[in-house]
Amino acid sequence: MKFAMAIDVSRCIGCCTCAVACKMTNNLPNDVWWDTIRTDGGESLDSARGTYPNDLHMRYYPVSCQHCDNPACVEVCPTGASYKREEDGIVLIDAETCIGCGSCLDACPYGVRTLLEKEPTWSVDFAVGDADAASFKTGTVVKCTGCANRLDRDEEPACMRLCPARARHWGDIDDPESDISKYLANKHYERLLESIGTEPNCYYVS
Repeated sequence: MKFAMAIDVSRCIGCCTCAVACKMTNNLPNDVWWDTIRTDGGESLDSARGTYPNDLHMRYYPVSCQHCDNPACVEVCPTGASYKREEDGIVLIDAETCIGCGSCLDACPYGVRTLLEKEPTWSVDFAVGDADAASFKTGTVVKCTGCANRLDRDEEPACMRLCPARARHWGDIDDPESDISKYLANKHYERLLESIGTEPNCYYVS
């Protein structure tokens, strides 16, 4: 089994529902976002490039951990804190083993990890989201977990479940009968920075 995500960028409207769902479900601290929406267009978010009316281009790319087959973060981690689950390919970080050295931040080509340099803070004084959401420890690195706790309950990741444009597809890409395998069968797609050999498991459909 190998979990993967497919995102139809022609359907994505840049609403950030996936990012907010991720933040709330995982009780992420202030200033920590595991899912970010990036604009392929002009120099700033939500801006197009080109000239009006016939040469404008803008698309949104939700970006989080790509849960790579060959994760650079795992290769450089000196303590083994960054690791890949054998049963489903999800890349995780063991907070008890992480020493916050930042090697994985430098190695990850997607810029999707955060070092908790200061004591985490929240806007409210009570936990939100899933009861079994991860805890946060100062001096460690955190990132998208693929909602591993939800997967262990046979539930979908929060970002997948709440996308209003239904731009996302999820499942076991090793299973030809899964939703994601059937969806990708006749689609044109790309994977971010595929040429560097990380073999990411997020497919962007155009």
